[in-house]
Amino acid sequence: MHRIALLLAALVAALMLSGAATAASVTTVMTGLDNPRGLAFSPEGTLYVTEGGRGGSGPPCRTVRGMPQCYGPTGAISRLRRGVQEKWLTGLPSLAPASGLEAETGPQDIAFQGGVAFVTMGFGGTPAERALLGPQFALSGKLLQVGASGEIKEIADLSSHEAAANPDGGEIFSNPFGVLALPDRQIVADAGANAVLTVAANGAVSTLAAFASRQNPTPIGRPVVDSVPTAIALGPDGALYVSELTGVPFLTGFARIHRIAPDGARSVYATGLTAVVDLAFGDDGSLYALQHASCGPFFACPGSIVRVGASAPHAVVYAGLSRPSAFTIGPEGSRARRSRAGRSLTHGAFYVSNQGSSAAVGEVLRIEP
Repeated sequence: MHRIALLLAALVAALMLSGAATAASVTTVMTGLDNPRGLAFSPEGTLYVTEGGRGGSGPPCRTVRGMPQCYGPTGAISRLRRGVQEKWLTGLPSLAPASGLEAETGPQDIAFQGGVAFVTMGFGGTPAERALLGPQFALSGKLLQVGASGEIKEIADLSSHEAAANPDGGEIFSNPFGVLALPDRQIVADAGANAVLTVAANGAVSTLAAFASRQNPTPIGRPVVDSVPTAIALGPDGALYVSELTGVPFLTGFARIHRIAPDGARSVYATGLTAVVDLAFGDDGSLYALQHASCGPFFACPGSIVRVGASAPHAVVYAGLSRPSAFTIGPEGSRARRSRAGRSLTHGAFYVSNQGSSAAVGEVLRIEP
């Protein structure tokens, strides 16, 4: 019996060291969303979520990876205000297969600076391809500013910057994704361009960083794997942290987190992650990452939230997510509690866009570890 007890103790210790998830309270706070993506709380505490939409019947239509995708004005931004879910902004362009799955255009992310929202409009392609699709896609591939009443102002054409500058020196291809809104500028992760961009107050776009492809260490997929940036978080040290999805075949442990210092110096902050789509810092200074899948190739395992450590394995906060696309930490995180060991812990709940590649069944979960 003593030997069994020792073995059980050793197993528990091993699970803790490997980052096994702890028990959590999970509540569904928003439902019926179409390809839910970025999440952000406004200053007054309302939760906003972008919806890539479900496309439509067209015209126009185009073929992507052998599958027709057609236009519909189904992109939207929904919000949870005083416990009530409602549409805030509708009629935004969306392009998706007939199933509505994995819409590749439409609003991707949202961030607030004061009472003003900044929204990235995804478009996988070039400005020339966008023009061929017609005026319905005039907002696509751009950064928008949205006022409290829903009035839209175009801030910058991110797709055109890719065509003019091609920061990574590869194929001309743009797909704006994550956005961080700062008082004097916005920082955008262009997942198609493999670059992080700065948008100045006057709308001028410049390249902050471009990320080179790496050799694929496996025989699966292409011989090189793109470094696909997805989100940016401002660290307590004033540096910018950039998450990496990587490209096909989305290998286990191949994704990284990059650090861009205030002086522009770049380094790899963390390795051993998989398909990271979002980042957030807790009040305790810990960095949390959302993995679209916990193992590859091709999103073979459920998604998870992990606390990023100095090296892998990274502690799992919550596992079992279904194709999550974004997360944020609630404003209640401004209140801190302390562990038995005296370490400050984030008290706010995690809010996660789950079923982020599905139409009609997308949801936002509130997860309190």
